[in-house]
Amino acid sequence: MPDWDQNSPELRKNLQAVLRSIRDAAQEREPISLKTIRDWHRDTMKGLTVPNPAFVGKFRGQPRLETIVVKIGNHSGTAPEKVEEETNKFILRLLPIIARLDKSITPDADLTADQLEAVLEVIAWAHSEWVRIHPFANGNGRTARLLANAIALRYGLPPFIRLRPRPNHGYNQAADASMRGDHRPLVSAFRHMLNDVLSGN
Repeated sequence: MPDWDQNSPELRKNLQAVLRSIRDAAQEREPISLKTIRDWHRDTMKGLTVPNPAFVGKFRGQPRLETIVVKIGNHSGTAPEKVEEETNKFILRLLPIIARLDKSITPDADLTADQLEAVLEVIAWAHSEWVRIHPFANGNGRTARLLANAIALRYGLPPFIRLRPRPNHGYNQAADASMRGDHRPLVSAFRHMLNDVLSGN
C-alpha cells in the first residue's frame, strides 16, 4: 500500500470520493462539524500505509497522540495539549459565520461582488486557521483545502482549490502570511484560482 503522504492514485481516488460527498452535503447545506472533518481525514487515508492507525481521523493530543508535535515551515503547530481547545474555538467561530452567510446567500443565487469577497475571506480564514492549528499528525493541508472547497461549494462556487499537488499562484507564501493574520494574499491567490477554473484555464 502507498504511504499516506505519497501522491498516489489511491490517495487521489480517496480525495475525489471525499470531495463528491462534500459536494452533496454542501448542496444540502449540511452543518460542518469537527466530526465531519475527522471523517474526511479518515476517508482520505483508506487503503494507505500510516505510521500508526491511531493517527487516522484523530487529533493530536488525543490518546496515543499526546506527544505529536508538528512544524509548518518555520511555524510550529498548536501544542498537542491545546489542540482540542483550539479546534473547538475554531468551529465555534466558524459556525456563526457560516450561518450568517447561509442567511444572506440564498441557494442557487449568483453571488454579488460583495458576497463573493465575503465567501473568499471566510475560505482564507478557515483554511489558514486549520493549517495554523495543524490538528492531525499528517494531512492537514489537504484537509484545509477540502474545508475551503466545502465552503466554496456551499455557495455555488466550483471546488477551485487543487487538493494534490499543492496549488500555485503563490499559495505557500500566501498561506504563510494568512497563518500570521494577514489573509489578503491568500484571498487574492484564491481569487486567481477561482478565475482560472471559471475561465477554463
